[in-house]
Amino acid sequence: MSTPQLQRLHGHCHRLRLYRVEAELTTLLEQAAKRDLGYADFLDELLALEVRAKAEKHLAMRTAMARFPFHKGFGHFVNTASTAGHKTVPNQAVYSGTKFAVRAISEGLRQEAGDKLRVTIISPGFVQTNFADGVTNPEVKAQLAAARDKFAMPPAAIARAIAFAIEQPADIDVNEIVVRPTAQA
Repeated sequence: MSTPQLQRLHGHCHRLRLYRVEAELTTLLEQAAKRDLGYADFLDELLALEVRAKAEKHLAMRTAMARFPFHKGFGHFVNTASTAGHKTVPNQAVYSGTKFAVRAISEGLRQEAGDKLRVTIISPGFVQTNFADGVTNPEVKAQLAAARDKFAMPPAAIARAIAFAIEQPADIDVNEIVVRPTAQA
Protein backbone atom coordinates (compact mmCIF):
# COMPACT_ATOMS: atom_id res chain seq x y z
CA MET A 1 0.00 0.00 0.00
CA SER A 2 1.39 3.39 -0.96
CA THR A 3 1.94 6.20 1.52
CA PRO A 4 -0.92 8.36 0.13
CA GLN A 5 -3.30 5.38 0.34
CA LEU A 6 -2.23 4.70 3.92
CA GLN A 7 -2.68 8.37 4.83
CA ARG A 8 -6.14 8.36 3.25
CA LEU A 9 -7.06 5.23 5.20
CA HIS A 10 -5.84 6.87 8.43
CA GLY A 11 -8.01 9.89 7.60
CA HIS A 12 -11.06 7.70 7.02
CA CYS A 13 -10.50 5.89 10.32
CA HIS A 14 -10.19 9.20 12.15
CA ARG A 15 -13.34 10.67 10.58
CA LEU A 16 -15.26 7.51 11.47
CA ARG A 17 -13.83 7.69 15.02
CA LEU A 18 -12.22 4.27 14.69
CA TYR A 19 -9.41 5.32 16.99
CA ARG A 20 -8.15 1.87 17.99
CA VAL A 21 -7.96 0.82 14.33
CA GLU A 22 -6.26 4.08 13.37
CA ALA A 23 -3.60 3.61 16.05
CA GLU A 24 -2.84 0.04 14.95
CA LEU A 25 -3.47 0.38 11.20
CA THR A 26 0.07 -0.21 9.97
CA THR A 27 0.48 -3.33 12.11
CA LEU A 28 -2.93 -4.63 11.06
CA LEU A 29 -2.11 -4.13 7.37
CA GLU A 30 1.19 -5.99 7.75
CA GLN A 31 -0.53 -8.89 9.49
CA ALA A 32 -3.26 -9.01 6.82
CA ALA A 33 -0.65 -9.06 4.04
CA LYS A 34 1.18 -11.98 5.67
CA ARG A 35 -2.05 -13.98 5.84
CA ASP A 36 -3.13 -13.00 2.32
CA LEU A 37 -6.36 -11.64 3.78
CA GLY A 38 -9.00 -10.32 1.37
CA TYR A 39 -10.27 -6.76 1.62
CA ALA A 40 -13.72 -7.71 2.97
CA ASP A 41 -12.18 -9.97 5.62
CA PHE A 42 -9.72 -7.21 6.51
CA LEU A 43 -12.59 -4.75 7.01
CA ASP A 44 -14.44 -7.31 9.15
CA GLU A 45 -11.38 -7.62 11.37
CA LEU A 46 -11.01 -3.84 11.63
CA LEU A 47 -14.62 -3.39 12.69
CA ALA A 48 -14.44 -6.32 15.12
CA LEU A 49 -11.34 -4.76 16.72
CA GLU A 50 -13.07 -1.42 17.10
CA VAL A 51 -16.24 -2.97 18.52
CA ARG A 52 -14.17 -4.95 21.05
CA ALA A 53 -12.28 -1.80 22.04
CA LYS A 54 -15.48 0.17 22.56
CA ALA A 55 -17.08 -2.69 24.51
CA GLU A 56 -14.01 -2.97 26.76
CA LYS A 57 -14.04 0.77 27.37
CA HIS A 58 -17.78 0.71 28.12
CA LEU A 59 -17.40 -2.21 30.52
CA ALA A 60 -14.48 -0.56 32.32
CA MET A 61 -16.45 2.67 32.68
CA ARG A 62 -19.57 0.87 33.97
CA THR A 63 -17.49 -1.16 36.41
CA ALA A 64 -15.78 1.96 37.74
CA MET A 65 -19.10 3.74 38.09
CA ALA A 66 -20.64 0.77 39.89
CA ARG A 67 -17.76 0.67 42.38
CA PHE A 68 -17.89 4.41 43.08
CA PRO A 69 -20.73 4.36 45.65
CA PHE A 70 -19.03 1.51 47.53
CA HIS A 71 -15.81 3.52 47.80
CA LYS A 72 -17.72 6.58 49.01
CA GLY A 73 -19.76 4.51 51.44
CA PHE A 74 -23.06 5.93 50.22
CA GLY A 75 -25.05 6.35 47.02
CA HIS A 76 -28.08 5.15 45.13
CA PHE A 77 -28.40 2.47 42.44
CA VAL A 78 -31.51 2.64 40.26
CA ASN A 79 -31.95 -0.52 38.20
CA THR A 80 -34.57 -0.94 35.49
CA ALA A 81 -36.44 -4.24 35.36
CA SER A 82 -39.93 -4.64 33.90
CA THR A 83 -43.39 -5.82 34.81
CA ALA A 84 -42.25 -8.91 32.88
CA GLY A 85 -39.99 -9.55 35.88
CA HIS A 86 -43.14 -9.99 37.99
CA LYS A 87 -45.27 -11.97 35.55
CA THR A 88 -44.28 -13.79 32.39
CA VAL A 89 -46.45 -14.36 29.34
CA PRO A 90 -46.07 -16.66 26.31
CA ASN A 91 -43.18 -15.78 23.97
CA GLN A 92 -41.42 -13.69 26.64
CA ALA A 93 -39.84 -16.30 28.89
CA VAL A 94 -36.24 -15.31 28.16
CA TYR A 95 -36.97 -11.58 28.44
CA SER A 96 -38.86 -12.20 31.69
CA GLY A 97 -35.95 -14.27 32.97
CA THR A 98 -33.54 -11.38 32.48
CA LYS A 99 -35.89 -9.05 34.34
CA PHE A 100 -36.33 -11.54 37.20
CA ALA A 101 -32.52 -11.59 37.34
CA VAL A 102 -32.33 -7.78 37.60
CA ARG A 103 -34.68 -7.95 40.56
CA ALA A 104 -32.73 -10.76 42.27
CA ILE A 105 -29.35 -9.07 41.75
CA SER A 106 -30.72 -5.76 42.99
CA GLU A 107 -32.15 -7.39 46.11
CA GLY A 108 -28.80 -9.09 46.76
CA LEU A 109 -26.99 -5.79 46.33
CA ARG A 110 -29.39 -4.10 48.73
CA GLN A 111 -28.77 -6.75 51.39
CA GLU A 112 -24.99 -6.66 50.97
CA ALA A 113 -24.54 -2.89 50.64
CA GLY A 114 -25.25 -1.80 54.18
CA ASP A 115 -27.34 1.07 55.45
CA LYS A 116 -25.74 3.91 53.46
CA LEU A 117 -26.35 2.61 49.93
CA ARG A 118 -29.84 2.68 48.48
CA VAL A 119 -31.07 0.33 45.72
CA THR A 120 -34.26 0.95 43.78
CA ILE A 121 -35.81 -1.25 41.11
CA ILE A 122 -38.07 0.45 38.58
CA SER A 123 -40.39 -2.03 36.82
CA PRO A 124 -42.17 -0.26 33.98
CA GLY A 125 -45.08 -1.70 32.06
CA PHE A 126 -45.76 -0.69 28.45
CA VAL A 127 -43.83 2.47 27.61
CA GLN A 128 -43.90 4.38 24.33
CA THR A 129 -40.53 3.15 23.03
CA ASN A 130 -39.19 1.24 20.04
CA PHE A 131 -39.03 -1.99 22.10
CA ALA A 132 -41.11 -3.92 19.55
CA ASP A 133 -38.60 -3.13 16.78
CA GLY A 134 -36.14 -5.63 18.24
CA VAL A 135 -38.61 -8.54 18.25
CA THR A 136 -38.03 -11.02 15.43
CA ASN A 137 -41.32 -12.96 15.56
CA PRO A 138 -43.66 -10.99 13.24
CA GLU A 139 -46.82 -11.93 15.16
CA VAL A 140 -45.40 -10.98 18.55
CA LYS A 141 -43.89 -7.82 17.08
CA ALA A 142 -47.28 -6.77 15.68
CA GLN A 143 -49.04 -7.52 18.99
CA LEU A 144 -46.51 -5.48 20.97
CA ALA A 145 -46.69 -2.56 18.54
CA ALA A 146 -50.50 -2.58 18.66
CA ALA A 147 -50.54 -2.64 22.47
CA ARG A 148 -47.96 0.14 22.62
CA ASP A 149 -49.95 2.29 20.24
CA LYS A 150 -53.18 1.59 22.15
CA PHE A 151 -52.23 2.28 25.76
CA ALA A 152 -48.50 2.68 26.44
CA MET A 153 -47.44 5.44 28.82
CA PRO A 154 -44.92 8.17 27.97
CA PRO A 155 -41.28 7.75 29.10
CA ALA A 156 -41.75 10.80 31.34
CA ALA A 157 -43.85 8.62 33.67
CA ILE A 158 -40.79 6.47 34.36
CA ALA A 159 -38.63 9.55 34.83
CA ARG A 160 -41.07 10.82 37.48
CA ALA A 161 -40.93 7.46 39.30
CA ILE A 162 -37.12 7.56 39.33
CA ALA A 163 -37.16 11.17 40.55
CA PHE A 164 -39.52 10.17 43.37
CA ALA A 165 -37.14 7.42 44.51
CA ILE A 166 -33.97 9.51 44.47
CA GLU A 167 -35.58 12.57 46.08
CA GLN A 168 -36.23 10.68 49.31
CA PRO A 169 -34.10 11.46 52.38
CA ALA A 170 -30.87 9.45 52.70
CA ASP A 171 -32.39 7.21 55.39
CA ILE A 172 -35.34 6.18 53.17
CA ASP A 173 -34.87 3.50 50.50
CA VAL A 174 -37.66 3.05 47.98
CA ASN A 175 -36.97 -0.60 47.16
CA GLU A 176 -39.20 -1.10 44.15
CA ILE A 177 -41.66 0.83 42.02
CA VAL A 178 -43.96 -0.84 39.52
CA VAL A 179 -45.35 1.68 37.03
CA ARG A 180 -47.82 0.64 34.35
CA PRO A 181 -50.61 2.19 32.35
CA THR A 182 -53.98 1.76 34.01
CA ALA A 183 -55.18 -0.07 30.87
CA GLN A 184 -52.44 -2.70 31.10
CA ALA A 185 -53.77 -6.00 32.48
